[in-house]
Amino acid sequence: MKILHMKSVKRFYVIYFNGFCLKGEEALFADYLHVGDTTVVGFSYGAQKAFEYVYNRKERVDRLILLSPAFFQTEKRSFVRTQLRYFEAENDTYIKQFLNNVIIPSSINLEKYLSMGTKEELEALLTYIWDKSKIEEVSSRGTKIEVFIGDEDKIINASEALAFFKDNTTLYILKNSGHILEQSL
Repeated sequence: MKILHMKSVKRFYVIYFNGFCLKGEEALFADYLHVGDTTVVGFSYGAQKAFEYVYNRKERVDRLILLSPAFFQTEKRSFVRTQLRYFEAENDTYIKQFLNNVIIPSSINLEKYLSMGTKEELEALLTYIWDKSKIEEVSSRGTKIEVFIGDEDKIINASEALAFFKDNTTLYILKNSGHILEQSL
């Protein structure tokens, strides 16, 4: 009888969801990408997609990392309509201004990560509703949810996002940091 000794192989990977109008920007978040058996990460609009991915997944996810989650559910409908109109009228100008606000207070150049977004994506991110019961369900499955928010975020209302996420997640507030979670140099 021949006995085979096999080493156990453990796979480590991260599933990453990009922010609005961005592609490949996960390189900017290397310090936050904890690699585990299964880690899912999303930045801004990608945080919404990452959350829904984990919520709808049957397999276990060890860690869900939400980097500057797009949080607009406390904004008035007029805010959403205005953003969509501005995007439709001059999407190049809108995206340029949007990306400028994403980097404040840092001076990171995001040009190499630019990927033109659509009106449908913008509408989806502006109208997404974070549901506390869904967050609790994901947590009850054993998924550790970590949320990182810069206190000088110019994209979302950081104080409202902090108030929402503080009770159901592990929350990290980055002082003097914006949406891209970087400080000024």
